Amino acid sequence: MSDEIVKVDEITSVELVEAQQRAEYDIQISTAKRYPRDLTRVKNNCVAIATMDKNTAESCRYALPRGGKSIAGPSVHLARIIAQQYGNLRADSKVKAILDKEIVSEAVAFDLETNYAVKVEVRRRIVDKYGKRFNDDMITVTGNAANSIAYRNAVFAVIPKSIVDAGYKAALEMVTGDLSNETKLLQARSKWLKYFKDKYNATEEEVLKTLNLNTINQINAEAIANLAAFNQSLTDGDSTPDELFGRVKGEKTTGNKASDQAKD
Repeated sequence: MSDEIVKVDEITSVELVEAQQRAEYDIQISTAKRYPRDLTRVKNNCVAIATMDKNTAESCRYALPRGGKSIAGPSVHLARIIAQQYGNLRADSKVKAILDKEIVSEAVAFDLETNYAVKVEVRRRIVDKYGKRFNDDMITVTGNAANSIAYRNAVFAVIPKSIVDAGYKAALEMVTGDLSNETKLLQARSKWLKYFKDKYNATEEEVLKTLNLNTINQINAEAIANLAAFNQSLTDGDSTPDELFGRVKGEKTTGNKASDQAKD
């Protein structure tokens, strides 16, 4: 039996992998140019899927309170819907690095038809306000959230804004529904206030503070849409109840309700 040692040429192996990847991209680009997308069909399909049901429509928008205002926009769920229907697109995100105080995620979106690619980097803190590092589970959750944000930003940087806006606007209109009179608006207010109380033990004061409003009578159609988007942000891990409602960690809510008798 021979004692000969077989050495693997690492350089050759790397070159082989790179060659295979180039060939794979060449095939995909060639296929994309052979079967180009129909932008009208893409737009119509995105609107149809985004408004297929109310839950899907609600997932298409996110909102986060920042500096006394609500920052809202199309969510990663809408990005996935549009990326699927847009076609001839490669998109991926991954955690690039885990540092002492933050996690770094990177996403790439590559339009195979136009040969246009965008790379996006997102950083999220993995320490609390006291500088204590998150545990492993929370770091994983934060990494997933960072991946979603990076993916969303990369996809929306490649896909035409007119298509994104069409899906977003249609979803928003479905979320708010018919709020044409005070009775329907009151029902929507009551539904969301009860939901946040039951789900997150949030008082009316906390919800109003998050919306930057003084009374529940100021909760209009746009605020209703923001409440749905706040809930989506909590579901996706973009925010936590403590962050959303401005709670001190460990603080217990009082359960007191803001008076709904106050007038604008």
